Amino acid sequence: MHFGKIAGSAIALGFGCLVLAGCVVTKKPGEEAAATPQSPLEKCEALVALKKSFLPDSSLVITSAKMNPATDVQPAPEGSRAAPTPAMPEHCEILGKLRQHKGIDGQTYAIRFRLRLPTDWNGRFFYEGSGGANGDMGHTTGRIVNAPIQALGEGFAVVSQDSGHDNKANYNADRQGTIAFGFDPQARRDYGYASYEVVANTAKALIKAYYGRMPDRSYFVGCSNGGREGMIFAQRYPEVFDGIVAASPAFALPKPALAEIWDTQAFARLAGKMGLIGKDGLPNINKTFSDKDLAIASNAITEACDALDGTKDGIIEAFEQCTTARVSPALAAKTCTGAKTDSCITEDQVETLKRIYGGVHKSDGTPLYASFPWDRGLGGKSGDSYNQGWRIWKIGTYDNKVPSINVVLGGPAMSVFTDEPKPLHDDATTYLTFELNYDLDKDSNAIYATNKTYTQSAWSVVSAQSTDLSAYKAHGGKMIVPHGASDPIFSINDTIAWWKKVNEAQGGKAADFVRVFPVPGMNHCSGGPATDEFDSLTAIMDWVEHGVAPDRIRAMAGPNTPWPGRTRPLCPYPQIAEYTGDGSIEDSSSFVCR
Repeated sequence: MHFGKIAGSAIALGFGCLVLAGCVVTKKPGEEAAATPQSPLEKCEALVALKKSFLPDSSLVITSAKMNPATDVQPAPEGSRAAPTPAMPEHCEILGKLRQHKGIDGQTYAIRFRLRLPTDWNGRFFYEGSGGANGDMGHTTGRIVNAPIQALGEGFAVVSQDSGHDNKANYNADRQGTIAFGFDPQARRDYGYASYEVVANTAKALIKAYYGRMPDRSYFVGCSNGGREGMIFAQRYPEVFDGIVAASPAFALPKPALAEIWDTQAFARLAGKMGLIGKDGLPNINKTFSDKDLAIASNAITEACDALDGTKDGIIEAFEQCTTARVSPALAAKTCTGAKTDSCITEDQVETLKRIYGGVHKSDGTPLYASFPWDRGLGGKSGDSYNQGWRIWKIGTYDNKVPSINVVLGGPAMSVFTDEPKPLHDDATTYLTFELNYDLDKDSNAIYATNKTYTQSAWSVVSAQSTDLSAYKAHGGKMIVPHGASDPIFSINDTIAWWKKVNEAQGGKAADFVRVFPVPGMNHCSGGPATDEFDSLTAIMDWVEHGVAPDRIRAMAGPNTPWPGRTRPLCPYPQIAEYTGDGSIEDSSSFVCR
């Protein structure tokens, strides 16, 4: 076949030039084509007109592509709870959407994404995981939850997406608010698994178009729902990423939402016994434990289990040995023998804690989700900010200015992710009423149910608990799974049980490519009395690019913990950090993993 001089020159220049990757083909009459370099601005703006034939999904619509200058940190608006916008390097910002469709609920859905391409690129691709039910693209800076690193600032190309629904455009106050997308089967699938690979592949194609080559290495980092997304990639799309950090993964959803209901019902019973019933007839679960009460329980657990790792230092490394049988006497010693005071907790409070830590189950004892380990992260000194994470999930702040996340997230999730979703008005009172009337014996089966409209069960759409990671291993992929021992929503016991099954399937060699790193005391993704500041990105990069498996990850305690600046090694399960007997207990170098 004869292509002619122009086409031949284009082929010689390579695919990158052909799709606007750093040069254009120009020629004067009678001359052969020559390559003319494009500026970053020209390359960026040209992406809007990129031919769809060069992209992995023809549904792509690039809504904008613009160059952004380097910026310093931008403070959050006055009065806002939002985090400051981090400093950013010069980069091309691309906004796009994929696979727009009209839902059965009349809503218009699309998978929206943002891609940032730094001028000074390090050759790597970073996929930023989401949180909660998503619906928001976030800043797309490559934020690492437990470290002050921003991947964009380190030279990574960074993408993030909304999982196929928009919290503003698709909000419906009469259908669970931002969870309204769950009424549409395709929007469910996009959230569950279908939106992730197409965004990753589209981002890689745009990276090639802009820089002239594919990324040298690709990384995924996320926590909570982002951790679940990381599991989705490893299990369903194993060739997309070289390294994955799947922290505190929500990969057993919707089962943990059953545990949220279990907790709410337990606290509601306690509120009834304590006479904490509001004028609306509903229990004030937020007042069932004061901060001092939780601190008393935390101190009892610490006294019972702190020394199990060989050192009394306020950190329960051997949390698996911290059993109910071991904790019960310590809690009994803190139980009021007479009237309730600020220096003791009641027998009913103790029994409620035991019920929660024991895990949700049916009345015949059938477990519906994992139990939780006893750990000190449920509380701290009264008034300390680090003790709020556990209680906010379980019961909300004492003054109820921040309601229970178990209620405002678990209620809408469990009423939607079923074969017969029930419309509920978007408010905490409605969700609390729903949870209190939920029959765990009967209603919990709905997460596995299907019908003609919802042909896939909620469990099959959202969960990511496959233990077959053979394809990811064959790809050469590596995975790190940090998880707080005091996570109040996704139990580390469940993550450890999953890893044990993976290890069994891998003939005892799962640690060759996937390692779980427990973080004693840490709440959900961060916070709590813990050394919760650590760099998982460098750890996964060293493993992928240099073959250096993470035998320990240095972690530091933040300013709001009992021991600011303390460092500890995070150890790959089943090892724990043990004091060598030499050096300061404030320094990680004085500890070994074994």
